[in-house]
Amino acid sequence: MVSHIDQKKLKEQVLALEDRLAALGASHDQAAFRRVSKEYREQKELLEMMEEHDQLTTERDGAKLMAQHEKDETLRALAEEELTSLSEKIMTLEQSLDELLHPADPLDKKNIIIEIRAAAGGDEAALFAAQLFRMYARYAEDHKWKTTLISQNRTGIGGYKEVIFSIEGDRVYSRLRYESGVHRVQRVPETEKSGRVHTSTATVAVLPEADEVDIKIDPKDLDVKASTAGGHGGQSVNTTYSAIRIVHLPTGMVVQCQDERSFQQNKLKAMEVLRARLLAMEQEKQTASEASNRKAQVGSGERSEKIRTYNIPQDRVTDHRLTENFHDVPHILGGNLDPIIDKLKTVERSNHDRSAAL
Repeated sequence: MVSHIDQKKLKEQVLALEDRLAALGASHDQAAFRRVSKEYREQKELLEMMEEHDQLTTERDGAKLMAQHEKDETLRALAEEELTSLSEKIMTLEQSLDELLHPADPLDKKNIIIEIRAAAGGDEAALFAAQLFRMYARYAEDHKWKTTLISQNRTGIGGYKEVIFSIEGDRVYSRLRYESGVHRVQRVPETEKSGRVHTSTATVAVLPEADEVDIKIDPKDLDVKASTAGGHGGQSVNTTYSAIRIVHLPTGMVVQCQDERSFQQNKLKAMEVLRARLLAMEQEKQTASEASNRKAQVGSGERSEKIRTYNIPQDRVTDHRLTENFHDVPHILGGNLDPIIDKLKTVERSNHDRSAAL
């Protein structure tokens, strides 16, 4: 699987991309700079993983020889232990390489737009939506990804009726695509004097970012209106017409954005969201015939599907697509999602392998 990759050629590609980045750094073509930067990071990551694979393989071969020929029982036992450890590391690395070279989803390399909306539960649902936003922002920060707020509709007590934001980084969609669906929290609200546990929900939609080449939008299909940005309770945030509302006439889809200071910046962000939603709609149409198979793996990822429950009193997180619970809820809500995501990826890979074998 690994041997067919020409490392010398890969190294030359990485160096060539470095030169292109240096040249683009002095230009004003930010779109080209971002595109080449992403390609450079991906190729460099692949090269580093290949070099690590070579290093581990060399160490494993040395440990294997020692385990076979060492006469001292203590040293031979140590060599066998190291051989087992190195073999496990190589297997894990080869799985990562295979995923990088042959992604399960062609959109895995995409940046994403996440839309979180409060659902059942009133103010508690809005507070939960805010908590989910912080969870993903911290997860992104831990992975050195960039989070950008696109749109928000806040409540007076610090919650969100709706919050939309983007996350940019390496293979973001491959990690967070499992988060789409209904998230449920069970806890005692601070305002609840009787100590009764309340259940609230919020919906999460994870949309792969769509470039203009992915989705072409005819300007004639758009109804674009500008207005002054408003704040809590309807008060005016500014007196310039910087906020934007776009209606995609063929679908009736509405996108609003007011968090940037200029009309043009808000329009760019609103168009990003619109393209992502339209791409997601196209993907749903294309994969409709595979829906039953997809649900049999780790769920459809639809916003109507309950995927996870955060039970605060019992310190338990239940992902309903898996057969196990996770504990330390504060840590998970603080961004420690990797154990859950890794498990979901493992289950999906296992089911995919079984399907391919049939």
